[in-house]
Amino acid sequence: MNYSLEAIRRCFEGAIPAQIATCAPDGTPNVAYLSQVHYVDSAHVALSFQFFSKTRENVLANPFAMAQVIDPASGTQYQLSLQYLRTETEGPLFEYMKARLAGVASHTGMSKVFVLRGSDVYRVLDIHCAAPSAAECGPAQVSRLPALRACADRLAKCAELGPLLDELLAGLKQHFDIAHAMVLMFDAANQRLYTVASLGYAESGVGSEVALGAGVIGVAAQERTPIRIGFLTGDYAYSRALRESLGEEGEKEIPFPGLAEPHSQLAVPIAVRGQLLGVLYVESEQKLRFTYEDEDALMALAGQLGFAMQLFEQNAECQEDQPDASLAQHAQGAAVAVRRYAADNSVFVDGEYLIKGVAGAILWKLLSDHSQGRSEFTNRELRLDASLRLPDVSDNLEARLILLQRRLAERCPYLRIAKTGRGRFKLVVERPVALADG
Repeated sequence: MNYSLEAIRRCFEGAIPAQIATCAPDGTPNVAYLSQVHYVDSAHVALSFQFFSKTRENVLANPFAMAQVIDPASGTQYQLSLQYLRTETEGPLFEYMKARLAGVASHTGMSKVFVLRGSDVYRVLDIHCAAPSAAECGPAQVSRLPALRACADRLAKCAELGPLLDELLAGLKQHFDIAHAMVLMFDAANQRLYTVASLGYAESGVGSEVALGAGVIGVAAQERTPIRIGFLTGDYAYSRALRESLGEEGEKEIPFPGLAEPHSQLAVPIAVRGQLLGVLYVESEQKLRFTYEDEDALMALAGQLGFAMQLFEQNAECQEDQPDASLAQHAQGAAVAVRRYAADNSVFVDGEYLIKGVAGAILWKLLSDHSQGRSEFTNRELRLDASLRLPDVSDNLEARLILLQRRLAERCPYLRIAKTGRGRFKLVVERPVALADG
């Protein structure tokens, strides 16, 4: 082939509809429009299968076809000679195309018509350019390698999870010009993801949750694949009206910090050796804001982030300092009422919901021990405390502590978690606390 699929990936963004030509066994040709042509790898594309149409009938009888795609920047037309291989009706590829199709359908007012039945995978036999002289016209595709390198350098200098998350979000803003982003960690025990860091929102949303399989973030986590949408779609939005996935949490819900109407969304899984750790999510009010290049770059960053997270967690125990024997300082001022409900370890401070789950259990332990005169703690003792019923070691304890630390900073500045050494921290209580259980 004179052209590679990588070189014409801009044609697969869906800005201009593609066409497919097939032929019946008796030689009768058929041409139809395609909702989506998806780049799979350097030798394969996937076409959206939505209807039991003549095109479908033809490729099942005669597996060869010709697709025409158009570069939206230059208008250059490319013809792809294809051979049909198989149809996928579930899994990462199907879910990716389903999400993107939902965005296109919503953008064109065809949500009730555009329903993906399957992803038809084709081998690309040849690529022909209709007008080679025009192939270089139009703006050049922006390389994300310099931005990726700059962000990777920032992450490589971090030795702890908190600064790692902060540097990641700062790098996305400075080098990728991304204004809204968040990092969510995976809670395997409850099959949910919880927000630990965010960028660009009025409220950080730290502690807000997304169920596995819900929306762009949940699907990216469930299928361990990036999900990218270029148009506004209610099917994959996170507005307050679409929080059914959180159940009837009522007053225990922390509002999700996402944009009310994101026209572009990109979620990439953070995984190491098949183990899901979390999701990196970015969004924009601009249509078609994120490209294949952005997707590739953020996948690379997510990989580096995942390895760093796992390394920090594995090294935490063997590098921990011993806690100091200092006693808790006497707090002054009006007393704070802290109530814990053991059923889900939800914690309320002066009647306002603060946190629940593992982070809630940790806070309750720290406050209980603090009431007995302790103020210094280590990560190791939390891992070994059977009363906390912590998940297995794959569940990042450091992320739970960061979540708790940031939630306290936002809602209860008189209760602080301050790091005092490797794997060691101090609970600072600046007002008297009245504990009530149940």
